[in-house]
Amino acid sequence: MSLSFRQSDILNIARQDGRVMVEDLAARFEVTVQTIRRDLSELADMGKLDRVHGGAVLRSGVSNIGYEDRRALNADTKARIAQHCAQDIPDGASVFLNIGTSTEAVARQLLGHKDLMVVTNNMNVANILVENPDCQIVVAGGVLRRSDGGLIGNLTISTIEQFKFDYAIIGCSALDINGDLLDFDFQEVRVSQTIISQARKTCLVADQSKFQRTAPARIASLSEVDVFYTDQALPNDLTRKCKEWNTQVKLCG
Repeated sequence: MSLSFRQSDILNIARQDGRVMVEDLAARFEVTVQTIRRDLSELADMGKLDRVHGGAVLRSGVSNIGYEDRRALNADTKARIAQHCAQDIPDGASVFLNIGTSTEAVARQLLGHKDLMVVTNNMNVANILVENPDCQIVVAGGVLRRSDGGLIGNLTISTIEQFKFDYAIIGCSALDINGDLLDFDFQEVRVSQTIISQARKTCLVADQSKFQRTAPARIASLSEVDVFYTDQALPNDLTRKCKEWNTQVKLCG
């Protein structure tokens, strides 16, 4: 089944915002809510979206959405989160940046920092930071994942184990209501767990769309994160848990 022009636009909005709402789309396209509900149902039948109460979200499950779609998703929000995170990293620090478009956004915000050492298993991060002459870059070798420039596997882990970082800046594919960080690639999960174990301070950068997705592999709990940079307030139960865990939540609206 091919997409109509309106359905194609709806899908693009979902990729940008993470979700779409029936009432908003009806007003935007000047059609009835029944028409939009049919569009969303057809997109769900095609495996493009998952229906939720009042709208739909990008489909997730056992495989991640494409890298370019992830890069475009909530790009402005990721930039704001990255700016807040980078402001808290002092000159002269040692930093690990892992795989993901959110950590790549942090790398762009570090271009003006001085005397940094950045270790990364993200080829895109390394290429971004080449523009900063005051940044020493160490690439943790491993098996290249062509889809997003990530390096994974035992060689990556053994390289990371040689360091103790001042800051680990990590992302995740999904975050559940219990505060568990989730991902799709089991090899990447092992790498992320090693990064956390080798960091003096762990910072998570993740926008609110991560709460609307799920993934099968558990990385860690927010209890193992020192600072969580995000764009919207957490659910009350999770806010309470973060206080109990001494996990600082910084809203970057």
